[in-house]
Amino acid sequence: MASAAAAALRPSMSMGAAALGRLSSSTGTPLLRPLLPLTQTASLSTSVALLKRHTYPGARSNKDANKKRGQSALRRSGTRWRLSTTDEPLPQPVPRDQLPQIETDPDHGLWDFFPSRETVANTPEEDAKHGRSWSVEELRGKSWDDLHRLWWVCVKERNRIATGNWERKKSGLGFGDAEATERDHEVRATMRAIKHTLTERFYLWEDAVKVAETDPEVDLSGTGPPFTPKTYLEDVEEGAEGAEGAEGKAEEGQAAEAVQETTEQKAEEPAAADPATIPATSKAPTEAPRL
Repeated sequence: MASAAAAALRPSMSMGAAALGRLSSSTGTPLLRPLLPLTQTASLSTSVALLKRHTYPGARSNKDANKKRGQSALRRSGTRWRLSTTDEPLPQPVPRDQLPQIETDPDHGLWDFFPSRETVANTPEEDAKHGRSWSVEELRGKSWDDLHRLWWVCVKERNRIATGNWERKKSGLGFGDAEATERDHEVRATMRAIKHTLTERFYLWEDAVKVAETDPEVDLSGTGPPFTPKTYLEDVEEGAEGAEGAEGKAEEGQAAEAVQETTEQKAEEPAAADPATIPATSKAPTEAPRL
């Protein structure tokens, strides 16, 4: 059945080939290949237009401002500008042993940041040798100058402690931190007590100003004497001073009379002989004549 179908198709194919042969022989031109479907293509390339940067109002410039763009040391393109070089020899550094010795002030204030000139930090035993902090009760009786000096002594001590801590940390010693912290705690307690004392004095000064504003004897304007006592107070004080002076003179007179009487009694009494001045003899001691 398959062979019959193939045989049936062969005449048609042969007939088509004969028809094509006649067509080519009649026209005299070779048969062209079947045409492919046409596609829409542009007459010019659009790659340049696509690569062009789109500009808009306010856009930055696309110009390359690098003047040395494209220079290469490998391709020997060289440099654009001349180098400012010279053939003069470079100066040689001075050896350390020939440097002049730097003079320092032996009494400079920065030396107080260290416990001594030979060491940069105290040992733990030296930091542990300290007393207790000052109390507020002890500082209430101190003057302003004493409190001022004590405050700056504490500041200097805290600077020394901080310098020692920094040196130990830099050197990685690993000891002395506990003793330094305890010493710093006592110093800070003293500084807190000083501030507490000064705060109390400030409050008392404010109370005194309020009382002085209502006192007729006190003038806070600053134009006249700050204190003008009453007249009767001056009279009483003068009378008291006169009475005290009279009593003092009477007591001085009585004391002078008593001293004079004692001197006269001593002059009338005979002087006793000192036994240490009597020479030793073999005779029995006899009573010395009375003078």
